[in-house]
Amino acid sequence: MNTVLVTRTRAELADALSGRGSVALVPTMGALHDGHVQLMKHARPLADVLVTSIFVNPTQFAAGEDFGQYPRTFDADLELCAEAGVDIVFAPTVEVVYPGGTDDTVMVDPGPLGTVLEGAARPTHFRGVLTVVAKLFGLVRPDVAVFGEKDYQQLVLIRAMAEALCLGVDVVGCPTVREADGLAMSSRNRYLAPDERARAVAINRALRAGQLAAANGAEAALEAARTVLADAGITPDYLVLTDTDLGEPVAGHEARLLVAARVGTPRLLDNVALTPGS
Repeated sequence: MNTVLVTRTRAELADALSGRGSVALVPTMGALHDGHVQLMKHARPLADVLVTSIFVNPTQFAAGEDFGQYPRTFDADLELCAEAGVDIVFAPTVEVVYPGGTDDTVMVDPGPLGTVLEGAARPTHFRGVLTVVAKLFGLVRPDVAVFGEKDYQQLVLIRAMAEALCLGVDVVGCPTVREADGLAMSSRNRYLAPDERARAVAINRALRAGQLAAANGAEAALEAARTVLADAGITPDYLVLTDTDLGEPVAGHEARLLVAARVGTPRLLDNVALTPGS
């Protein structure tokens, strides 16, 4: 098993990376599961050194959200990192990432695309996400960074930020990892009660129904997905079909069917690729 070096300060991280060659980064908030492991395994051959960050970022949580309750499983996380071939874990405190505090820090504005879908439901969320990712890019200086496609809007925004701010990082998306029954892996799945867990599978079933109906057009895909969700008693926060950059879909071109829905307390996200017919 790989030996993982844990760094907690900026100086420790810089020393660990000195002279090590190209760097791949997988940013996480910990509470790791097999979906994260697949991100790390995807990143492992892309660079000489693989860094995983474990940091629960306060600026992406709004008041009343689950920052304080977010699962923290550091020892188990380290074991998974070792199994995945991670060389360095960067696990800073809030004071290391935000030395001037979180209230008056410079923040990254996600622009109009950050105000729709997840941004409409969580207005300050993407500002916090992009800010911490920009900080991690600055601290780690990766050549490539790998993110999961489950949080698809986040992936699109991080790619746009890296390009717009000339950060010199190749942002790579990794396909969503699923449980055997199709539920997208998420750290928040552990909040689901057994009956909620059984019902949550309908989210993936709805997306697959949309894929199957897509040949008949965008509205047919959406209607098929809506029907599956309704039959399971799930009312989505949103269910939309977009192009790959979250704009208007075009018949005959690859698109994304995205959904967010609460099942019990947890708010679950998922999406699939499809190509709507005319």
